[in-house]
Amino acid sequence: MSESQPARTVTGEDEVVDLCRDLIRIDTSNYGDHSGPGERAAAEYVAEKLAEVGLEPKIFESHKGRASTVARIEGEDRSRPALLIHGHTDVVPANADDWTHHPFSGEIADGCVWGRGAVDMKDMDAMTLAVVRDRLRTGRKPPRDIVLAFLADEEAGGTYGARYLVDNHPELFEGVTEAISEVGGFSFTVNEQLRLYLIETAQKGMHWMKLTVDGSAGHGSMIHRDNAITELSAAVARLGRHEFPVRVTKTLRVFLDELGDALGTELDPENMDDTLAKLGGIAKLIGASLKNTANPTQLGAGYKVNVIPGQATAHVDGRFLPGYEEEFLADLDRILGPRVKREDVHADKALETTFDGALVEAMQSALQAEDPIARAVPYMLSAGTDAKSFDDLGIRGFGFAPLKLPPELDFAGMFHGVDERVPVDGLKFGVRVLDRFIEQS
Repeated sequence: MSESQPARTVTGEDEVVDLCRDLIRIDTSNYGDHSGPGERAAAEYVAEKLAEVGLEPKIFESHKGRASTVARIEGEDRSRPALLIHGHTDVVPANADDWTHHPFSGEIADGCVWGRGAVDMKDMDAMTLAVVRDRLRTGRKPPRDIVLAFLADEEAGGTYGARYLVDNHPELFEGVTEAISEVGGFSFTVNEQLRLYLIETAQKGMHWMKLTVDGSAGHGSMIHRDNAITELSAAVARLGRHEFPVRVTKTLRVFLDELGDALGTELDPENMDDTLAKLGGIAKLIGASLKNTANPTQLGAGYKVNVIPGQATAHVDGRFLPGYEEEFLADLDRILGPRVKREDVHADKALETTFDGALVEAMQSALQAEDPIARAVPYMLSAGTDAKSFDDLGIRGFGFAPLKLPPELDFAGMFHGVDERVPVDGLKFGVRVLDRFIEQS
């Protein structure tokens, strides 16, 4: 009878896939009105996984079911400023009939984990949990304190998640000066000798708006010159078709210089069509960082086919570049005209930081250790993240959720899209990079 072998210690790479699948299976759909299931179950799952390795996580519920989990890991040198790693556990809704695999199944197929949140952003939540659990199981303290925050409500602006914690529990983030989170650190393969990893150093501000036009109600059979629907429709059409001018931010300038060097050509921001055509799945992300945008997303009016309503409304998702908010709002009012009343449903600032410092060097070093042809470059996110709330506490934020992706994967299309999925190998790569990054940060 052979001598029994000691049990093998589970590593972060071993469990990251199952952690991601478990999180996906917890439906945390956020409809923006508290009608969804909420994030409480996910918050409890995360807290349990952290407690298993000796942490003392706390759950904060800002509204029934809308819960976030926060924990602090003591570092070797507690006199150093702390690092925040934050992720959100809520997801946008998904219609199962549209999907190849059920969006809340966490199915593994074609080398990927499928499901709503696979890239936005339960992948990063799982990678963070896997790395932290591995380090604590093996007694590897981080060089400095790390605050972990798994947050509610990011998909509706963060009011019941990051914003709630910043406003009501800022002591949780005492000593934190830098943070990493979502939508950065993913790869774009240029050629066999170079793979760019896009680090988010800037993000657009937002104006989610309600547009209203008041008119005269009347009978649908009559000639009617003051039709609110007609007036609003014309204004919305003008806005939806408007081409905002290209504006070269600091982040865009650095990105174009780096990309031009990679492609061996000088890039003109005013003539980007040919360049964007070469960028595959990241073209949508980069194209939206060139200018302000305003997309009509909802229309509402009337209650009966033969009644002309006295009011018509629309909602618009507006995003502005750092430094261009005033120009954006002035353009909106000019395009919409005096008949349209514009009011914010949710507004938040733009962010931009420089691409330098020890944290950036740690990102680059960790990426190159796992992918020798990696080069980290900055880019601007066309959307926004919970980094906006943490910026109010003076925390400098980056998007760094490292993934090495197959060139054919439409990564940008995964966000809020049908058949969202993340490569299994990408998750394991992310665990290795994050572990190195923490060690060097």
